[in-house]
This record gives sequence, C-alpha cells and structure tokens, in this order.
Amino acid sequence: MAAPLTRAGEGGEMDEAPALHAAAPDAIPAGAFAATFGESLAHALDLRTWHAGDDLAGLYDDLERQVREAVAREDSLRATIRAEVFPRIAGRPRAPADAGVYQATAAEIERVHRALLFNGAVEACDSAVASHDTVAAAVTQIGICLVTYQGDRNSWVHRLFRRDLRATSVDPIKEALDLIERRQGGAHPDGSQRERLTELARRGIVAYAERAVLLDASDAPWRMGDGNPVPYELLTGSGSLELLEASLALLARLIGEQRKFVFVPRPLTEPGLLTIGHALRPLEYAVLDDMTSRMEDIVEGGHSVGQERRLKRDFVAEYGPQVVLGLYRAAAECPPQLFYAHADHAHEAALLALADSALQEHRGFPTLLDLAEAVCRARFGPSDFAESVRLAYTEAERLGDRG
Repeated sequence: MAAPLTRAGEGGEMDEAPALHAAAPDAIPAGAFAATFGESLAHALDLRTWHAGDDLAGLYDDLERQVREAVAREDSLRATIRAEVFPRIAGRPRAPADAGVYQATAAEIERVHRALLFNGAVEACDSAVASHDTVAAAVTQIGICLVTYQGDRNSWVHRLFRRDLRATSVDPIKEALDLIERRQGGAHPDGSQRERLTELARRGIVAYAERAVLLDASDAPWRMGDGNPVPYELLTGSGSLELLEASLALLARLIGEQRKFVFVPRPLTEPGLLTIGHALRPLEYAVLDDMTSRMEDIVEGGHSVGQERRLKRDFVAEYGPQVVLGLYRAAAECPPQLFYAHADHAHEAALLALADSALQEHRGFPTLLDLAEAVCRARFGPSDFAESVRLAYTEAERLGDRG
C-alpha cells in the first residue's frame, strides 16, 4: 500500500508515639485531593456543601461551568502538544524509522474498506471465558471465535477441570479442611501453585489460543486482535517454562513471518498516551515507539533466572524493535485508541484500524473486534455455560439416586 503520507503537527503526643502520625509510604499527600478536584477533602465530606436532591438545576449549572472550563484548558493543552510535542516524536533517540504524526484521508479510508475489510481480507479474533466453582472442581470454559465481515469463520471451545478434592484421598476430612483453607486464601503448601495454575488456565492459555487461532487458523492477509500482540501472560509464561517456550515460538512466527497484523486494546488507560491521543485530529494517527523498552521492563522486573531469562532477553532483543505502538483517532467525538503493528506495515495497520473504527464514530473502536466479541459472547456466554453445568449436576444427581 502506498505510503499515506503527510506529516501533521509540524508547523507532644507526637513525640511519644510518632508511629501513629507517620504517613504510610503510599499515603496520599496533604493537599493532593484539593489539587486534583478543586476542593478540599474536608469540603467534600461536609454534607452542608452538597446540593439538595431536588436542586438539579444547581448541579447542571456546575456541570456546564466545569465542562466549559475543562474544554478551554483542553484546547490550550492540545495546541501546545501539537506545536511542541508532535514535532519531537520523530527525533527522539531510538525512535522507529516511521515515528511521527500522519493525516489519513477519506479516500484512503474508503480504499481500505473496499480492498481489505469488506472483501474478507481481514479476520479478527476474540475470546469468552466462563468459570464455575464447585466443591469438587472448578470448571473453566474458553471459547475463541474468528470472524470477518463476510461472516463467522469458525470457533473453538475447550474446558479445563481443576479438581480440588481427590477421590483417592485417605483422609477426606483433612482434604476438605485444606480445600476451605486454600479457597479462603490461607497458607497451604499447594495453595500458591494451585492459584498460579488457575491463572495460567484463565489468562495464559486464553492469550496463547487467541494468537494461535489468528496465526494458524486464519488464511486472510491481515489479522486483527484485541490487546497487545506480546501480552504479559505470554512474555512471562505465567510462571510456566513450558508455556513460555511455546509462546515465544508462536510469537516469533506471528511477528517474524505473518507481519500483517494489528492489535487494539480496550480501553486506553495510560494518562500520558491519552494526553497525546486527545491532541490528534480526526483520522490522524501517530507512530510513537517500538516495544523494546516495554518488553524489557517486563523481563527485568520479573524473577526469572538462567535459561528462562536468556530466552526472554533473546526474544526481546530480536522482536522488540519489530513491533511498534501508536495512537489513532477516528472522529472528534470518540476517544483515541492505542494500536500495535509490525514496523514494516505500521501505516497500513493504522489505516486499517482507523477505517474499521470510523464505522462507529461514537466509539472509535474497531467494529470487527466488537463483532468477534459479540459472536463469542452469544456462543460461549456465561449464562449458557452455567446452564450446561447445572444440567450436568442434575443428571449426576439423578444417576446417583438411581444407584
């Protein structure tokens, strides 16, 4: 795809008991509440300063004033960011080759709609997870759906059964007490391991399965996913060396071979990125950075050693520079969104995310990802799963009564 591109934004008792008055390390500093909300905490706690429940007119007046002031401040901040920050994005040390702010056109959006989105050249994947805890076992159902605008492509489901009570237990009373202790968070030799396994099942396997479906079950030129292409659960292995090795091999193929992918997380919560994103105009996008430093922070902030740490560091060194992150804004009425793409296809990926998000200007989020989520929720939602578990128990009780 031809480069889209025009850079935008150029142009006494205290002595006796000091511990009682010492602030905790993470305590909110005095005055921070007032600086953030424009009124003191004491003022907010004083019910005499509150409006009467039937004085809605007074509330509306306050709301209009606050919004008017906020918009004025935002306009000023946006102008400053466009004038001072945008021109510096491309010149930062270690910035990606295409770092900068770009303006897409309506013609480019239409071309992406016709050439990619509406002819099935893009497939999106999402998941639905439902769990049911029982006395004897915890059941987790994982559903994955792959969709295009031409229809539902395929779906997969898997159920994991964590058995907390073993049928062969020689001391069922002790086993039951241990189960209660584990589930209440008490110390137990197996407790932390069991919880890590549960987390592995509910997050690590889901993240792996979504990317495996996009990579191996899709045959579309472009793949679209929810979240980060290299999520925390897979880069750390969720505590499992086996998952780590499998994940790094999978991600190496996704990044190094597939390359044409775009991931959009929901929602964008990083204040710094939100500030930059809100300064974007409709159909603008920015390529900001590669993933190296973010991935390094995860690896170096963990507790891995030896072979595990070497695997992670080697992966980050090779593939971190190949994945870039950026921001886009589909319309003035919607919030900015973060996107991840391969460095070689960052512009095309940004246009793809923009074009799909422009279909719902009120949200500004890729419609195909929302469609995948809706299909998954309808097919593998918690209500149907809960009903199937209930029926299984009913049948087990019926057979037990017969026996």
